[in-house]
Amino acid sequence: MAKAKEHKTKIAAVGDIHVRETDRGKWKEYFKLVSEKADVLLLCGDLTDTGRVSEAEVLAEELKNCTIPVIAVLGNHDYEREHPKGIRKALVSENFHLLDGDYVIIGDVGFAGVKGFGGGFDKAMLGMFGEQMVKSFVQEAVDESLKLDNALARLDSEHTNLKKIAVLHYAPIKTTVVGEPEQVFPFLGCSRLAEPLNRRGVLAAFHGHAHVGTLEGETAKGVKVFNVSKPLLQQEGYDPQVYILEV
Repeated sequence: MAKAKEHKTKIAAVGDIHVRETDRGKWKEYFKLVSEKADVLLLCGDLTDTGRVSEAEVLAEELKNCTIPVIAVLGNHDYEREHPKGIRKALVSENFHLLDGDYVIIGDVGFAGVKGFGGGFDKAMLGMFGEQMVKSFVQEAVDESLKLDNALARLDSEHTNLKKIAVLHYAPIKTTVVGEPEQVFPFLGCSRLAEPLNRRGVLAAFHGHAHVGTLEGETAKGVKVFNVSKPLLQQEGYDPQVYILEV
């Protein structure tokens, strides 16, 4: 008896689309084309350019041209005006899932997402020592890592035999930010985010934020990590600017 063919899911991913109020109509063909190429679209933060709710409303209108499920996390630009709740309200719909320490399942793939935060990588990772401002900075990175771990743990406990994908804005490894000035590495991501990826057997993680970083790397335990910042994909010659992974 022939073995049943394993189902494959085509994941399209891009970060840092930075939608502006003047972008009405700009993304229509892009989202139509991505819908033809993949089964699900990941938006890895910096959905808006300056964190205005009006920018999110433009994006929501453009996304009506996307006929596949969309999974997203917010980025640092989306917090610029301290209106993340307004942005969420403008975007969330039946076909759009904005993750912040939670998960969603599409087919046989579970997607867990957080924004993440900075803090540096490996031996250069910032420790919780010194002034309160430094401790608060580090605590934010710890909290984001814990949110990701909790989402993945719930995914494991509530469902079985699912492939796990992580959606981030900040980078979990140093490799995918290489290309940016080394002085800003601590603000581009944190190794703390890699810990839940390794612990929970994640298949791959996608992030943005580092516009001139490196497309691909992996954690110490072999979890694939992809920097899908739109400017980087453009630099690498992707047309349209979207990375597609089949899992």
